[in-house]
Amino acid sequence: MSDFRQDFLRFALDAEVLKFGEFVTKAGRTSPYFFNAGLFNDGAGVLKLARFYARAILDSGVAFDMLFGPAYKGIVLAAATAMMLAEQGVNVPFAYNRKEAKDHGEGGTLVGAPLAGRVLIIDDVISAGTSVRESVTLIRAAGATPAGVAIALDRMEKGSGEQSAVQEVQQQYGLPVVAIAALDDLMNMLQHDAALHDVLPAVAAYRARYGIDAAQH
Repeated sequence: MSDFRQDFLRFALDAEVLKFGEFVTKAGRTSPYFFNAGLFNDGAGVLKLARFYARAILDSGVAFDMLFGPAYKGIVLAAATAMMLAEQGVNVPFAYNRKEAKDHGEGGTLVGAPLAGRVLIIDDVISAGTSVRESVTLIRAAGATPAGVAIALDRMEKGSGEQSAVQEVQQQYGLPVVAIAALDDLMNMLQHDAALHDVLPAVAAYRARYGIDAAQH
């Protein structure tokens, strides 16, 4: 596990964005861990989170010309990540959408730079893929090209079928998905941290039941 992925998971744990216990997911599954990127809600937290996004994006080698943040969580993520990329010498424009079209002023649902070229979508997680689908539609309607999706954590968990939501996005749209960390990285952390060993059996059992095959990921 590369250092920045481990550092990210530690950061999420310290911020209580990543928690262990018993949680019910949207799919009705009882999960031994919970990750809520919405809890990165202060200046220092978002700053550090954006640095991890920038690092993961640049390490991935995905080619892009601008960022797009789906409302609402993606708005802050796209703006903050653009700032951190600029610090790394990669200055790109960003845009985001409104949930409802504005009927005065400039109007429309899009805010920020015009959608053009290769557009990288920034979001917190991919659950049902709805946000990605809406973003891809907006980007293509503007004549631009979706370049990929960057997320904070890939749970590597089956959806309604045998594939994960991430795999479905990759297959349906042919887009690369860049995750700062994935369930594999979390398992690795649990295996190598004596203080977290008691959590490992529950996470391993959950993965055995709902996880996808990492070889197919």
